[in-house]
Amino acid sequence: MRYGQVSVAHFSHPQHRLRLEHHDTPFRCDGCHEPGIGARFRCPHPGCDHDIHRQCALPLSPPPPPLRHPFYPRCAFAFLPRAPGAPGSRYCNACGRGVAGCAYHCRACGFDLHPCCAALPHALDAGGGVRLRLHPDSRGSSGGGAACHRCGHRGRSWSYRSQCGSFSLHVACVMDMLVESWGGVVGRHKGAGAGGGYRVPAIRGAAKSAHGSSREYSYWGIRKKKGNKLKRCCEIAGFAGQAVISAVLGDPTAFIAGVIGSFIAH
Repeated sequence: MRYGQVSVAHFSHPQHRLRLEHHDTPFRCDGCHEPGIGARFRCPHPGCDHDIHRQCALPLSPPPPPLRHPFYPRCAFAFLPRAPGAPGSRYCNACGRGVAGCAYHCRACGFDLHPCCAALPHALDAGGGVRLRLHPDSRGSSGGGAACHRCGHRGRSWSYRSQCGSFSLHVACVMDMLVESWGGVVGRHKGAGAGGGYRVPAIRGAAKSAHGSSREYSYWGIRKKKGNKLKRCCEIAGFAGQAVISAVLGDPTAFIAGVIGSFIAH
């Protein structure tokens, strides 16, 4: 798909068609109400401020076929404009955050997934030879595996882990970092993608975790000391953290990972 040449009609903004665009600025999706960055469907009309993740830009008529996810082989997820039940009563089984807008819902088991969470890549090339795989929890098949480098715990939500087993990061913790860092600024700066100049804020607290130290600088919770092995772990954490953030935000591209990385405090 080419930016600026593809448009869709969407139930969240019936008055205008939305055009596929790409901006380096964060936005709040008007479909799922979760943060995003990079590619999005945006209303091109002046005065309109409407952005949709590509993953949320699905029609209701005809309804898309049920989504099948390998983590839930018995489930058939239907795309809905809003998850059933009272507001605040549903949560995403991938990231643990509330479901406030469009979502994938399994009527049989009651599971819900944000569209971007449902589309998370099962493998990420984080650069520097680092390969990450998505797991339904951070414990691994034998109950082991690295604890999350953000919170220091296991099993909170889906997580990305390096093949070497030295890095793990919860999808939920990525969302927490974004919420803490942006603090509603995405909502206040909607429209920045049209040239407002707003850029991705620093990810405050990215270096804080149970592994941190006040005397040693840490990056994604891995302390930097002398020694090639620990230095390599820091490099893995840096590459992996950038890749996971960009994937969770709905655009797992190397370009976006680099943009985000340039705004993480060093």
